[in-house]
Amino acid sequence: MNTIIPIIPIIPLEQLHLAWQVLIALALVVGGVFALVGAIGMLRFPDFYMRLHAPTKATTLGVGGVLVASMAVTWARGGLGVHELLISLFMFVTAPVSANLLAKAALHLRVHSQAGDPPAAKAPD
Repeated sequence: MNTIIPIIPIIPLEQLHLAWQVLIALALVVGGVFALVGAIGMLRFPDFYMRLHAPTKATTLGVGGVLVASMAVTWARGGLGVHELLISLFMFVTAPVSANLLAKAALHLRVHSQAGDPPAAKAPD
């Protein structure tokens, strides 16, 4: 008879302490708001570069909020939350790198921005 022993005890969320429940709910709401703002920004911004800004900043924080809530659930149940920590680290490292590569590719392809060119720099005196 093969039985699987769970590493983390399965405690229903309703049985967690009220402070844990509030922390988890707050992290989910904050993460959801950031993800929503990122999605709205991606739809509303008129330019490629502006659209690139919304998901790399706001949506990364939104996913971070959801992962913090997941870590809080794991900690409240007595686990370590290593998986969520590694996912968070991976997200916060790869999102800026991918955005940078997309921006460099757009610059290489000479994608025009509606923001206009920056003002010419003055020579130092």
